[in-house]
Amino acid sequence: MARTTRWGILATGKIAHKLAADLALTPDNELVAVGSRRSESAQAFAQQYGVPAAYGSYEELVADPAVDVVYVATPHALHLECARLAFAAGKHVLCEKPLTLNIAEAAEMVRLAREHDRFLMEAMWMACNPVIRRLGDDMRAGRFGTPRQAHAELGFRVDESPEHRLLNPDLGGGALLDMGIYPLTFAHLMLGPAEELTATATLSGPSGSGVDLDVAITGRYAGGALATMCASLTSWSSRAASVATDEGRLEVPPEFHHPRYAVWTPVGGEPERIEAGEPVIGEGYGNEIAEVGRCVQAGLRESPLVPLDRTLLLMRQMDDLRRQVGVRYASD
Repeated sequence: MARTTRWGILATGKIAHKLAADLALTPDNELVAVGSRRSESAQAFAQQYGVPAAYGSYEELVADPAVDVVYVATPHALHLECARLAFAAGKHVLCEKPLTLNIAEAAEMVRLAREHDRFLMEAMWMACNPVIRRLGDDMRAGRFGTPRQAHAELGFRVDESPEHRLLNPDLGGGALLDMGIYPLTFAHLMLGPAEELTATATLSGPSGSGVDLDVAITGRYAGGALATMCASLTSWSSRAASVATDEGRLEVPPEFHHPRYAVWTPVGGEPERIEAGEPVIGEGYGNEIAEVGRCVQAGLRESPLVPLDRTLLLMRQMDDLRRQVGVRYASD
């Protein structure tokens, strides 16, 4: 019989609500505690989702003996600090993406996980999505032919004050870290590791010295395959992705980072709808929750679906892309 994995959610922002809703739909996983820096926020969250324990500090949350896994749902700049608390308390960690602000912090988080012998996974839910997993497997098996070009874009208009986490450099704001990580990961999953990445961006601030509002990336991959990847905080993109091969075209409709199907159209043939052999749980967060639970119950310290080496590789790429466009954070 599978043992239930017990979760504590650290912070109560928008993404925490999404994960809590899907956690309730995920078998063998249970939300048992929530923690916030404001007791009122934790109490309201607990009441909304029927959580037994609510704490007015992160320290109290990680100290709860009923919690197996802590989901870190804070802004990017606080991820390392919060994961450190969780590991020191003996908890496993699912950390919201991107794992940290830069490669130095990400490497430190991985080091801490290994020092404390705890599970760690970046919350790259797209890599746990059963449709994306099938597409990657089929692409590597040659089912669609040889991939030659890929495209992925994710963007929406953000009308917020400069203090908002998406626009504030002190909180790791910018389109690349929050949304660009999805097109980068999609290209990696479909084409393999990038051999070269080049970026251009429009920056915020009166002198263009703030965060990246819009970023466009080109990449070269094994065998000469190319990719274009875009992220935006100022415009409504298609949120779709595609891969063109020597035999046809694979299209992943909106939202490509948590799809329920894809369409493969071979040259001269009829479109084929591709679905996965297992369900998308809720909005798709349930699949990453299930993966964390599976790994923890199996005694694993990282997930084969979201391996730490890939997380670190993509963080190095984003460090270099930020350098190219001129975005810096205080911790760099």
